[in-house]
Amino acid sequence: MTVWIAGFSTLRDYLFHHVLQTQHTHPVLESLSSITHPLAYALYAVGGTLVVSSFYQLGITGTFLGDYVGILMDAPVRSFPFSVLSDPMYVGATLNFFASALLYDSPAGLLLAALVGVVYAIAAQFEGAYTSSIYQQREVQRKAKGKKAQ
Repeated sequence: MTVWIAGFSTLRDYLFHHVLQTQHTHPVLESLSSITHPLAYALYAVGGTLVVSSFYQLGITGTFLGDYVGILMDAPVRSFPFSVLSDPMYVGATLNFFASALLYDSPAGLLLAALVGVVYAIAAQFEGAYTSSIYQQREVQRKAKGKKAQ
C-alpha cells in the first residue's frame, strides 16, 4: 500500500506542477503578486510544518495507512499537530497546493488545489470514522482478553 500511495502521490504532484508550468497565468493574480507570493510562502511554511510534523508523529506505517492492513499504533496520536487539527497532513498538503498555485499565478492551479482540498475532506470523513472504529474494536478486544485472564 505504501508503494501505491507514494507512487500515485508522486504522479499527482507531477501532473499538478505540469499544469502550473503549462497553463496561462492570470493578469489579476500577476498584479497581486506582491501580496500573493508572500502569502504563498506563509502557506508553504504552515503547510510544510503540518505535513512534516504529522509524518514525524505517525512514522512511515501510520503515514501510509498501516492501520488499513492491521498495523496499529499503540494509541491514536493526540500530540501536535493532531492536537490542533484532526487531519493535519491533508490540511498541510492542501495549503502547499494553494501555495504553489499562487506562486505560479495560476487560476487552473487554484481550481485544482480546491479540488484536492475537497477530495481530502471527503477522504478524511471516511478515514476518521474508520480509524476511530478500528481503535475502538481493538480496545474492546483488549478488555475482553483482560476479563478472560482473570
